[in-house]
Amino acid sequence: MTDFLLLAFIFLIAGVFSVPIAARLGLGSVLGYLIAGILISPLLALLHVDVVSIQHFAEFGVVMMLFLVGLELEPKLLWAMRAKLLGLGGAQVAFTTGAVMLAAMALGHVWSIALAIGLVFALSSTAIVLQTLGEKGLMKSDGGQASFSVLLFQDIAVIPMLALIPLLALTDLTDVVQHAASVADAGAHEDGMSLVAELNAWQTTLVTIAAVAAVAIGGNYLTGPIFRFIAGAQLRELFTATALMIVIGIALLMSLVGLSPALGTFLAGVVLANSPYRHELESDIEPFKGLLLGLFFMTVGASVNFPLLFANLGSIIGLTLGLIAIKAGVLFVLGVLFKLSGSDRWLFAMGLAQAGEFGFVLLSFTVGANVIPAEIADQLLLVVALSMLLTPALFILYDRVIAPRYLVDLEREADEVPENSHIIIAGHGRVGGIVSRILQSAGYTPTVIDFSSKQLDMLSKFGVRAYYGDATRPDMLHSAGIDQAKMLVVAIDGKEAITELVKYVTQTHPHVHVVARAIDRNHVYDLWFAGCRDVIRETYDSSLRMGRSGLEALGATRAQADRACQAFDVSDRKSILAMAEHYDPELSYEENDTYTSKVREYAQEWAADLTSEIAAILSEKPAPRSDEADPLAKKK
Repeated sequence: MTDFLLLAFIFLIAGVFSVPIAARLGLGSVLGYLIAGILISPLLALLHVDVVSIQHFAEFGVVMMLFLVGLELEPKLLWAMRAKLLGLGGAQVAFTTGAVMLAAMALGHVWSIALAIGLVFALSSTAIVLQTLGEKGLMKSDGGQASFSVLLFQDIAVIPMLALIPLLALTDLTDVVQHAASVADAGAHEDGMSLVAELNAWQTTLVTIAAVAAVAIGGNYLTGPIFRFIAGAQLRELFTATALMIVIGIALLMSLVGLSPALGTFLAGVVLANSPYRHELESDIEPFKGLLLGLFFMTVGASVNFPLLFANLGSIIGLTLGLIAIKAGVLFVLGVLFKLSGSDRWLFAMGLAQAGEFGFVLLSFTVGANVIPAEIADQLLLVVALSMLLTPALFILYDRVIAPRYLVDLEREADEVPENSHIIIAGHGRVGGIVSRILQSAGYTPTVIDFSSKQLDMLSKFGVRAYYGDATRPDMLHSAGIDQAKMLVVAIDGKEAITELVKYVTQTHPHVHVVARAIDRNHVYDLWFAGCRDVIRETYDSSLRMGRSGLEALGATRAQADRACQAFDVSDRKSILAMAEHYDPELSYEENDTYTSKVREYAQEWAADLTSEIAAILSEKPAPRSDEADPLAKKK
């Protein structure tokens, strides 16, 4: 237990200190994690820590990341990407493999080793690229979408690569069959469990198709009932546990049938993209994804073999730069062929120019299959690690040198964002429901977040875009699109929850116009102090109407009652603004002498003026009715 706590503390303290410094310097979180791993690598070596085992565990962060990416894509959008997915992705893998293979043969390697090296280096880092694109807001750009398509195809291509690599060590067909069978047995023994280990080709295909179908059908028909069942307990931790259960279960199923867990969870995310529980899944999975990816990046930095690097410094740096140049060149040409323009072409070429995290796995696999000698694989591992370490620097170069040259194009694209799709309503009860109906009647399409499963089911029947979740959670707001939102309507219950939500949004997203529901008069002061300038008391308007009805019942006309209530409204709003200047939420009314004295002083003046004004209104002689004012009306 002590060893585990010590190891966890080392990684956490390294990330906590390195990442904020890197972010403040404009280097990005990924480079911060990589540097943190390099800094703690001597300590990990001193403690005899198996960094590779930790890295395999942390790779589950990539699985979670692709699940979250899938949640952002509807099936029709994925279908629309099929040309880039198959054409651009397939061309990148094929051309990069060929180019690297030729370069390796030019350096004296035989064709089989050169081909294996080409396959390893054809892959890029899903973790670094998607994390960086997300941080920089480039995921929705043409370059970002093209990069994602290639990364997704690469994840699919890993499966045939694992089948092809063992064959490269053999020349006789009989030996090929025997060796492939022994490698497959070894892999099955290593994985522990498999649903397809003893099956022939067509049976394996059927089981694989059935597994994918189970993910699609389960995502469509089972997640809703499961989450409704969990909602009955009203325990947030159960939703987190359920989200993890879904992701881990899908990853396990894909592993058992020999598919990539990341690919399986991505497909599950696509299936759940239209689910009303999408944002809740995002907000529950996001923290685990971030922590595991941070741990993975640190293990990459910690896995650098510095003695071997310094012994072959010139050759390894040359190989790394050569790999980046080859991949960037191939990607740039493909960007031209697939009509990527301007900065998107450069983003695509520079973002995917590194080797990928799966290169560590494939290189170990090639050594075990007697394809690449161990001494060569050790140097290639350094090339993979160094290329990943240099990737944040390439993104910085893109941000500071290349992107500014295309600033005009970026601004023109941003103007195309529709204005009626950036409204979030937190809470869909008595208040939020009416606001939502008014906005929809005006042609807007608000996104509703509510914490009631029954309410959610009712809204979905009427075609309202509603999602289950706790709107007070920053990660939930981020998933719902608060970064691009223009307005947030806070209609949830709970005075403290409303105040905290308003305070968070006004401080971290000042561009968002906040309309907040106030429980009472004192709550208005809290929200005003929190930064909200559009505060609506939930019972105020109905109270004015009841007061008006009371005056009419006592003999006032409708016009007199309206004017009297309007005078009260003006005076009351004026008093709130005056008192808000002296309110301090950190002090009670007894402790805030300035506030209480101003209240007493203003109340006397306010009461006297308002009483005389309303008395004058009610004492006025009512205007005659239309039939009394017109003498001809009586004759008719």
